[in-house]
Amino acid sequence: MPHGHSHDHGGCSHEATDVDHALEMGIEYSLYTKIDLDNTECLNEETDGQGKSVFKPYERRQDLSKYVQSDADEELLFNIPFTGNVKLKGIIISGANDDSHPNRVKIFKNRPRMTFDDAKAKPDQEFHLTRDARGEIEYSPKVVTFSSVHHLSLYFPSNFGDDNTRIYYIGLRGEFTEAHYHGVTICNYEARANAADHKEKAFDGVGRAIQ
Repeated sequence: MPHGHSHDHGGCSHEATDVDHALEMGIEYSLYTKIDLDNTECLNEETDGQGKSVFKPYERRQDLSKYVQSDADEELLFNIPFTGNVKLKGIIISGANDDSHPNRVKIFKNRPRMTFDDAKAKPDQEFHLTRDARGEIEYSPKVVTFSSVHHLSLYFPSNFGDDNTRIYYIGLRGEFTEAHYHGVTICNYEARANAADHKEKAFDGVGRAIQ
């Protein structure tokens, strides 16, 4: 009987480890919450708004009900603005286990509203992709290159031979920093204005005292 208990306990420990790992990865891959979805665009998507649906929680990466499919040909281009600055450390790209899975991605940083013509330029990094139906393969961008990203463009020029490309999940891992530029500007302006007001009042006070 003790042996049976020990075996069960081992099973629980293993499951707990798997759960902990999934939770950890879920936290690591939470940059989708930092995407400015209202201004995110996917060029050549078959249906308007499809492209935005591939940015979802890590634990829903195998949900096949949400996906984007290319329209006129196999190309897809995502323009992804963030609500702050991102240090990009990992990317997961998951599609179907067939020829519609993209076979390459070209990554561009901080070039808002790119077009397919723009995407012919040299990318900041490029990966040759492996079919990944389960969302288990991570690609590692160059940390130095992608240490301060406020806009990310992902260009998928081709797939494994299908007429159209289909993507179920794009996961982004990294660190996020809030953008405070406007706040700093306003604070500085107010500080100068307050200082000026203070000097003016002090001068008036001195003036009245002399009179």
